Amino acid sequence: MFKTIANAWKIPDLRKKLLFTLLIIIIFRIGSVITVPFLDMGALASVTGSWDESGSILAYLNTLSGGAFSNATIFAMGVTPYINSSIIMQLLTVAIPPLERLAKEGEEGRKKIATITRYVTVGLGLLQGAAYYWYLYASNVVTYRNGFEAVFAALVIILTFTAGTALMMWLGEQINQYGIGNGISILLFAGIVARFPLTITMLGEYFNLGLTGATQYLFLVPIFVILFLAVIWVIVFMNDSERRIPVQYAKRVVGRKMYGGQSSHLPIKVGLGGVLPIIFASSILSIPATIRQFADMGDFWNGVFDTFNYGSWLYSVLYFILIILFAYFYTTIQYNPVEMSNNLRQNNGTIPGIRPGKPTADFIAKILSRITLIGALFLAVIAILPIVFCGAANMSRVSMGGTSVIILVGVALETVKQMESQMMMRHYKGFLD
Repeated sequence: MFKTIANAWKIPDLRKKLLFTLLIIIIFRIGSVITVPFLDMGALASVTGSWDESGSILAYLNTLSGGAFSNATIFAMGVTPYINSSIIMQLLTVAIPPLERLAKEGEEGRKKIATITRYVTVGLGLLQGAAYYWYLYASNVVTYRNGFEAVFAALVIILTFTAGTALMMWLGEQINQYGIGNGISILLFAGIVARFPLTITMLGEYFNLGLTGATQYLFLVPIFVILFLAVIWVIVFMNDSERRIPVQYAKRVVGRKMYGGQSSHLPIKVGLGGVLPIIFASSILSIPATIRQFADMGDFWNGVFDTFNYGSWLYSVLYFILIILFAYFYTTIQYNPVEMSNNLRQNNGTIPGIRPGKPTADFIAKILSRITLIGALFLAVIAILPIVFCGAANMSRVSMGGTSVIILVGVALETVKQMESQMMMRHYKGFLD
């Protein structure tokens, strides 16, 4: 990876793109430390200080925003509204025929869907910003609480959060156009990396505990680091893994030329859903902890919600099951074996030993089911491994989860591949030897 970046830096055009991407990341980090006005920072710190250990949706949002959410900054909403908007549009594209037709209209259709996605992002940012304001207001963090000043403060805070959402979406699009990599993914990557110093600090504190008497941490901290590196290796390996279904294309004569006759393959990646099943599962499981944090519903219900706390055995079991279920759900809505079979037939392609039509669709469906199971088990193990280890080792303050690691590795690999493809397009063979 470092060699690829060094080679890309030698090319003036790619160097400009890398510098532009770095500039956008710097702007993002500057906006992530500028707090919105009319807040009591001391009260804010006391309210948000325990988020990372709560397992609520607030801790999840704070991780994705690189700590900007807990500090109520301009970019507090992060890229979450855009991610949610994109997921919603993906689901609606399958469920609503007009949107499905738009998706099949080529470049123009994709542009229209992208425009709708932007509007939905701003709408979600407005709703999320308003909800966060009311949370801050109820927690006595907002300084102005009565009269016209309170209304003005509410408008400024909510609109600032919403504007930050729109600005982050725009920054991501600028990276897509003038930089390297997927813009939103790069900003998400930068936000998660910004939490690394906190994680390293926590590991250092646990190691110091080992030096001052709790000797088990002298072994547990190095084990955590080794486990972290091993998880990265597994993610890299699984990210490039795929099942290749052989396809044979029949020969056909058009005029005086003969086409087809070659052999190819239909690649099916092991991680079909990417990190989305983990995002869906963690969002649902964070609801009880979030309700528990927002409202006191009596001893009985508080006890019920406490059983869903991050790190509990029930949380881990449900997390594992939900990741597998959502992996199958996402594969079902994104991949249609019947449509894939029809596309092969239209292009005179067949799978050796399998008849065209329904047998081909059934064969592809069986392969998809098996690959999805492998990918889902991989995601589930990676997701719960840090939870189980930190719980068993009593290191709950370490805030680096499996979701963050998968996102980091996936974005890094995707960006490096894009740089390599752009270098190959420029025929700089000397750099690729």
